[in-house]
This record gives sequence, structure tokens and C-alpha cells, in this order.
Amino acid sequence: MTLAGNIIWLVCGGLFSGIAHIVAGFLLCLTVIGIPFGFQEIKIGIATLAPFGCELVEYEDANSALRLVLNVIWLVGFGWVIALHHLLWAVLLALTVVGLPFALQHLKLIPLALLPFGRDLVRSGWEAGDARNYESHWGRPVPAQR
Repeated sequence: MTLAGNIIWLVCGGLFSGIAHIVAGFLLCLTVIGIPFGFQEIKIGIATLAPFGCELVEYEDANSALRLVLNVIWLVGFGWVIALHHLLWAVLLALTVVGLPFALQHLKLIPLALLPFGRDLVRSGWEAGDARNYESHWGRPVPAQR
């Protein structure tokens, strides 16, 4: 179901939406101030490409002072628009029985769209802070804990 759901998702607009998020992320990265926000936008774009079989995880330091400030700036600047977009599509897709699984995926993406710093959408079964999965996902060792 996960593979079939992701294929249908991509064909029915997920590919366009994911690419749009990634392009917007690269545009944000053109400015020095926009780099952290661009990385989060690219992360949302990658998550939007294949949301079936993924779950939202919150890292241990997700609510640190710096991430809290960045999340507030994100929420005021971009996050509410992206979250409203996902909510609109979730409501429209929930009107049909066939659209219910896709509506649930849009609802899953709302928290990531609102507060992306310190949160990530990862394949189901991963634990936040799992070193083995972190290294295979990001290609580098886990950062040292303070």
C-alpha cells in the first residue's frame, strides 16, 4: 500500500508540489539569512514527495531556544500558508472515500509545515536519535550530544 499510495500521490500532484517546495527552498538559500529556512523548505519538499509510510518525529532538542525563535519566524512568514494549503487539500480530499488516505497524508504534513525546525518526516519504525538510521539517512555520523 505504501508504494502504491506514493505512486498515486506523485501522479496526482505530489511531484509538482514537492518540486515547488524544493525550488522555493533553493531560492531561499540565495540569501544568507534565508539558508536555514531554505533547508527546512527543501526538507518539506522531500517529505511531500513520498509521505506514505512515514511518520513525524520530534528530536530531543526540538524546543531549544534557537529553534523556537526560528520556528516562530517560520510560522509568521511561511508556515501558516503551507499549513493552510495542506488543510484545504485535506478537507477537499476527505469529501470522497477514495481521497481519505490522501487527506490523512496532508494532515500528517501540517505539523511539519507549521514548525519544521527540530522535526522530520522519516520512514516508519525510525526513532528520533537512532544513530544507525540517522547515518543511513543523512550520510554522516550523529552529532555529539551536549
